[in-house]
Amino acid sequence: MKRILCVFVLITFFTSPGNATPPADTVDAETRNETTSGYTINTVVLDAGHGGKDPGTQWGGVREKDVALSIVLKLGKKIRENMPGVKVIYTRDDDTFVELYERARIANRNKADLLICVHVNANPDTRPYGIETYTLGLHKSQTNFEVAKRENQAILLEENYKENYENFDPNSTESYIIFSLYQSQYMERSVSLAAKLQQEFVKLGRRNRGVKQAGFILLHQATMPAVYIETGFVSNPDERRFLSSQEGQEKLAASIYNAFKSYKVNLESLN
Repeated sequence: MKRILCVFVLITFFTSPGNATPPADTVDAETRNETTSGYTINTVVLDAGHGGKDPGTQWGGVREKDVALSIVLKLGKKIRENMPGVKVIYTRDDDTFVELYERARIANRNKADLLICVHVNANPDTRPYGIETYTLGLHKSQTNFEVAKRENQAILLEENYKENYENFDPNSTESYIIFSLYQSQYMERSVSLAAKLQQEFVKLGRRNRGVKQAGFILLHQATMPAVYIETGFVSNPDERRFLSSQEGQEKLAASIYNAFKSYKVNLESLN
């Protein structure tokens, strides 16, 4: 009986207004841009993880929030300079704390066609390294769960987080059960972009840790294709040097841009 009640509560959380249901002023991104000429990508939202009072993971004086912001700003600049027809929106463009639900609302409110989230990974064991890209789904390993749990813990820094997320507990395995029932209509396109991202990272010479799935609250609340990039392990000394360098950040931004460009061209060629 307790398990049935738990699942019922979780379903209520993920289907309650303001969580899984798009706001009244939100139009499905794919339906909105599906015209007689086909699907186009007009707006992309770039999300730099953490910020403000939430530094994210940090090792050796390098903070996740700083690395993520630098990469995102470089990426946004490339898109604006090379794709004037694409509107770029940042969830944050400075060291500001933005709640997870507000990040999703920014994307939904602006009727974005794509959401790209940039983060930095870490592990108590300093040996792991490489890049992995996530789409929304049920984590299939303890490692994936730990990544989602760490990133979702940002909600604990928010005021009224229990009210905003209907008592969702980022540390509880049971709080993620609903992801096994949730099938995103944007999954195919999200995975397509994630695969292109990993291909570009391999070209850059980074270790490919693959395309994975996990229960990220931000991706769940976004009403468009979305990816969550863990750009490397700041806990690994070699990757920390790469991630904290302007050269490394520039190369990562270029790789993400190339993947986005390929995704956009391929998608719009189907028109």
